Amino acid sequence: MFELLKAGGILMVPIVACSILALAIVLERFWTLRPSRVAPVQTINELWRWIKKKELNGRKLKALQGSSPLGRILAGGLINAKHGRDIMKESIEHEASQVIHELERFLNPLGTIATITPLLGLLGTVIGMIKVFAEIQLAGVGNAGNLAGGISEALITTASGLSVAIPALICHRYFIRRVDELVVNMEQEAIKLVEVVHGDREIDVEGA
Repeated sequence: MFELLKAGGILMVPIVACSILALAIVLERFWTLRPSRVAPVQTINELWRWIKKKELNGRKLKALQGSSPLGRILAGGLINAKHGRDIMKESIEHEASQVIHELERFLNPLGTIATITPLLGLLGTVIGMIKVFAEIQLAGVGNAGNLAGGISEALITTASGLSVAIPALICHRYFIRRVDELVVNMEQEAIKLVEVVHGDREIDVEGA
């Protein structure tokens, strides 16, 4: 492996660095964007039970706020529910914007890696071909061994760049989709909470 990286030339250093960074981001996002962590079902069910039994108090609101990103959004709305529907919605939107920002953390760097690694591979290809033509000018085309180094550098960097970019792009698209699904789910729960608190909707007894 080391010999392969060495044959790829200096541009293998940023490509390898991008691959390590991309792997770290993917593992971290897989762990962070779990539905059971972001919007656990037990959190909303417990909240409905508290509201149904009129057991909601400051201590339980604080526990709800720290339980999950969804709990943080719902708690933000409940804290300001007494000020009216509009203020409650604004509080939910304020908390939701911060939560969404956290859910999308590191996705831009992952997308950037998916974009730049093929370009790094292409640059390596160009550099390798420049070396090949420089060798042809000096020694002609008779010695294939002298040309092999530049050609191998061109091919290795291209393959390496694509090998990093393709999985990074797939994971980036996947995480964007997962964030969208989580946001829609949290939005639905927040709307339901506003309607329940202000008497426009009954609590689902089975769900509670």
